[in-house]
Amino acid sequence: MSTGDIELRRFNDLAPARQALIDVYADVRAPLLHLPNYRVEVFAERLDRHAHEAGWEAVLGYDNGEAVGYAYANTLSADDRWWSRMIEPLPEGYTAVPTMAVKEIGVRTPWRGIGVARRIHDELLAWRSEERATLLVNPLAGDGKVERLYATWGYTVFNSQQPSPESPKLVAMIRPRTLQAL
Repeated sequence: MSTGDIELRRFNDLAPARQALIDVYADVRAPLLHLPNYRVEVFAERLDRHAHEAGWEAVLGYDNGEAVGYAYANTLSADDRWWSRMIEPLPEGYTAVPTMAVKEIGVRTPWRGIGVARRIHDELLAWRSEERATLLVNPLAGDGKVERLYATWGYTVFNSQQPSPESPKLVAMIRPRTLQAL
């Protein structure tokens, strides 16, 4: 199997993608579904909320018609709660730079480790107009492997946050939307 076999589809409307996003999420997060913040119902509520925010867009990867991975993002406004939840104060003007928040990335186990997540991520960023992309990662995920992976994609740590009392403390990472800007 290669990443070239994966068909990528973009969605700006949640309706045709919602069930596939929930199904892939449930599979990807299966070991964590017993935790309050990771329950499928909580994800579905979060997804519905995010899909009504400015600039929502998703990319789903399909292998022979089966959804195998996804990523979705929103545009952040300068006063978005994303910024206000940061633990450390941000530098003056930091939130004024057009930024997209990659809210979720997930790939089913059989398709991990071959570049599917990176391909989905890059497609999500490819046609966006924002100058930068930011995301949150649990530093414990994969014993730090996920954070290190995002670093290879050009992300650097700039802060941290705990989005809700039920969620773990997350590391906030950021990068230019296009790597040419590095």
